Amino acid sequence: MDSGCLGLVFRRLSLLVAILFLAVPSFSAATASVDPGLVKGTIGDSVLVLNGPWKFHPGDNMDWADSGFDDSGWGSLDLTPPAGSYDPITGSGGFVPGWTVSGYPKLTGFAWYRLRVQLENVSSGAGTAPLALTMPINFDDAYQVYVNGRQIGEFGHFRAHSASFYNAQPRMFELPMNASASTMTIAIRFWMDPYTPLLSQDAGGLHGPPLLGESSAINAMLRLEWDDVNRTEIGNLLSTALLLLATLFGFALFWLDRNERAYLWLGLACGAGFVHTGMIVLGYYLVILPMDIETIFLDIILTPLQLGLWALFWAYWFGLKNVRGIARIAWALTALLTIGMAMIRPPLFGMLIPLESIAWLLPATLVLKLALGALLLWITYRGMRDRPADGWLALAPIVLTCVWAYQEELMVLHMPMIVRFLGMTFTVGIIATLLMLAIISILMMRRFISGQRESVQLRHEIEQARQVQHVLIPEAMPTIPGFAVESEYRPAQQVGGDFFQIVPTRNGGVLAVIGDVSGKGTPAAMTVSLLVGTVRTLAQYTEKPGEILTSLNERMRGRSQGGFTTCLVLSADPDGTVTFADAGHLSPYVQGKEVPVENGLPLGLSARSTYVESRFCLATGERLTLLTDGIVEARNSSGELFGFNRTAEIAGESASTIVHAAQEFGQEDDITVVTLTRLAA
Repeated sequence: MDSGCLGLVFRRLSLLVAILFLAVPSFSAATASVDPGLVKGTIGDSVLVLNGPWKFHPGDNMDWADSGFDDSGWGSLDLTPPAGSYDPITGSGGFVPGWTVSGYPKLTGFAWYRLRVQLENVSSGAGTAPLALTMPINFDDAYQVYVNGRQIGEFGHFRAHSASFYNAQPRMFELPMNASASTMTIAIRFWMDPYTPLLSQDAGGLHGPPLLGESSAINAMLRLEWDDVNRTEIGNLLSTALLLLATLFGFALFWLDRNERAYLWLGLACGAGFVHTGMIVLGYYLVILPMDIETIFLDIILTPLQLGLWALFWAYWFGLKNVRGIARIAWALTALLTIGMAMIRPPLFGMLIPLESIAWLLPATLVLKLALGALLLWITYRGMRDRPADGWLALAPIVLTCVWAYQEELMVLHMPMIVRFLGMTFTVGIIATLLMLAIISILMMRRFISGQRESVQLRHEIEQARQVQHVLIPEAMPTIPGFAVESEYRPAQQVGGDFFQIVPTRNGGVLAVIGDVSGKGTPAAMTVSLLVGTVRTLAQYTEKPGEILTSLNERMRGRSQGGFTTCLVLSADPDGTVTFADAGHLSPYVQGKEVPVENGLPLGLSARSTYVESRFCLATGERLTLLTDGIVEARNSSGELFGFNRTAEIAGESASTIVHAAQEFGQEDDITVVTLTRLAA
């Protein structure tokens, strides 16, 4: 069996084959004799279309394959396609309604077709040419073909009381070499699953006539059948490709911006759609999964899952406040719909679930499906209210999602769901998917442009904050007789949360302030601005470390926003007396040794905080080192911290040496080091 290629190659091949067939006699229709179930025809360059009428009988008996069996008491079915008919699911032309609308409305399971064919006026050489039979692409659900009691082929795997069946594909079967020597009897054994009539009211058996002819002619007809398959699957192939791109795009965006969870749900929803549509396409070309297994994935799992995922995507896209509650409702409805679909699909339906239960199961699943659709529309209403521009644009794709989800129900109601364009077939569901992805792309581009504008504005604000901090953090140290001051400041980002100030005192000494605001970025920089401005103001009125910290604590109350600020204030007199107070900051070091300190609470946490002053004497030539926790918390690639021991080992070095060592180890937070060395008088 040659399935051919896709796309333009198929179209050109089909045109070429059609031209070749125009050069030979046209197809010979089966001519019915007086007896129903007997047709006469000529086999030569043309093929015989076996319209019948065929003998038909429900049930199963292997004796019905024999050519000598008397089928005169059987009913008859004509397989001549009505003018302008087409398959309501695939859109392929020449569709014949099944046995459920031809007098057997409740028939499922086994049934047989029989037809006797008498070949007359066989052209020269036709008697020795091999003959073949091709079955139509439209049938429900599995069949075996017998000629004169001998099985020549099947589609599906038959068991004693049922059969495994696959998505319909065209097939060609070679006839025995002596089949044209006399009247032949063609018997076709059919199996239709109990759930198939739920998908279509035209279900049952053959939906088109088989074709009989020489192998070369039948093979050419098979090519045309596959070309018809390709034209009906163009839309699904296009949807599969676009859904794959949308899946990768959604996951890539979420990888770049983990805070925007809408991208994650977009990737998951499009991924489920890609698997769903991809399985449908593969089913038309490959015989891999039986339909009962494929149905578990398509109808029972993927269809409800997609509705739930789209609901979550739109809820996150609109930024609804109660998105967790919406998620719980969506998952509950999805789980209930999955259970309901499992009960009306194989293998449960017709085996564990009685057929009579369909009277209440089908409405129940429809209500659950409508509930998910109503949830989507409610989310849209909320989005239109909170974000009108996005909401109105999203209305169309959400409505189209509902159309895609309910296309089977709409087809059962005989609503037109097929669109033909340039010889290709598109279902309304495919069109809905394509338009939905197009509108979502517009929404994504709109949000991207808006995000770029916000990003430019944010960068501008950060640059302004950096410039403010650049002014507040001193670069050149003041000249203070008797002391050598050195400082190094390395923010982890463009703006940081560390701060320090060096102010000469009125008695010829130095006032040093160092601190660390929790957090990074612009909020921390704004807090630093407040603190530095307050320190400069307080330095004009008091040089006592305890009083300065108390005033800073009062100023920071209510402004911490859930964070905290550590600070150490130190006053060094010309005679070497050092007075300091600490608000949760790291202890100072003298000549590499940590100075004991009585820690108070960080700033802004409590109105009752008190800050005890401590004193020690800094000898001539000794170096006092103040630093922030960016030194201690530096971390290397293996996750190891720089730690207090390494900090103590280098605390007696210059400020630049300390900072360089921490950065080489692995900077993660802002780093500030201030050293104060007492010089000889």
